[in-house]
Amino acid sequence: MRSTPVTNPWTSRRRLLTTLAGGTPDRVPINTYELAGRNSVDWYNQQPSYRGLMDYVRAHTDCVTNWNPRPVTDRYTCQERFLCSDYPVAMESRTESAGQFERTTRICHTPQGDLSSVTQAAADVYTTWQVEHWCKSTADVDKALSVPYEPARYDASDLVRVHAELGEGGLVMASVGDPAYLAADLMSFQDYLMWAFEETDHFARTVAAIAERVMENLRRQLDCCVLDLYRIVGPEYFTPPYLSPAVFQRFILPHVTEMTRLIHSRGGKVRLHCHGKMGRVLDMILETGCDGIDPCEPPPDGDIELDELKRRCQARGVSVWGNIELKLLEQATPAQVRAEVRKIMDQAKAGGGFVLMPTAAPINLPISEKTEANYKAFIDAGLEFGGY
Repeated sequence: MRSTPVTNPWTSRRRLLTTLAGGTPDRVPINTYELAGRNSVDWYNQQPSYRGLMDYVRAHTDCVTNWNPRPVTDRYTCQERFLCSDYPVAMESRTESAGQFERTTRICHTPQGDLSSVTQAAADVYTTWQVEHWCKSTADVDKALSVPYEPARYDASDLVRVHAELGEGGLVMASVGDPAYLAADLMSFQDYLMWAFEETDHFARTVAAIAERVMENLRRQLDCCVLDLYRIVGPEYFTPPYLSPAVFQRFILPHVTEMTRLIHSRGGKVRLHCHGKMGRVLDMILETGCDGIDPCEPPPDGDIELDELKRRCQARGVSVWGNIELKLLEQATPAQVRAEVRKIMDQAKAGGGFVLMPTAAPINLPISEKTEANYKAFIDAGLEFGGY
């Protein structure tokens, strides 16, 4: 008599959604953060040196495809984090070589005068450095806000491809900046801190103005399409030791709560992204109503041990994502990675609501043999120790 093959009903999609809801799936989901194996246009899938690792990621992990609906106009793509406006402001740009870097200077002609920014990039590193921020003073901020607000328009036609490639292999996630972060990012980090400390009323007016734009643009994104998950980024700019919990309560809590409620009303889930030391603001993070938090760095980069973090989050039905630091994957041995994964599972696995995930992603070309081996060890250990 021929036996009927046993199939596992736990797809990656079901596993991740169960975990987001605070439930217990068949095993702890394993996600590789920005290494999105099931998105053909993802940068990592375009790099020959990453091919072997990405094949392993596709075969053994639970994907979260990073994707946002595309702004209809190119100008909004350039201005999104700067102005949050699709108004046709005049913008100049020039790129020149500066040693190993390609340096780009942009000049924005606002109604109240010119602003400039400088960025640079290197061919063998997947990042962009901000050499000069748009605003160097509150007067510059006023120039930026003098550009009239015109809401963005979005195109979700590429979502058909994304869903076809992803299938039941995971979730689709958009990233959106909170208003206070977008205000802070107008300046260098040092200048922003002085602005928030010394001219708090001006900073508050700026955040309020940007919040109106952020909420309207988010509504329009949700009108265009509702995705599985939305990652709200930026609260780490307002955590100790940079600023006090009172500042977090004033500038982060109300706006992130409003964004979360809007996303929930449309059927999406929210994951709050906050690097660094969040122990003193964790209760406020949980108060936003988010469904998950990441990347949950261990001490000394963070300030709260994973077992305590998991206990406090689990009590509020909030899932925990992360705790494997990238520096471990880049510098350790496979045996050390395996031991760390086992420790993490002991701290956070019980009761569900946990996703094993690195706290960052590699940015170098080519990927080193050590990093690739450690990623595979991380995945293997997650499969070994993650079953329920």
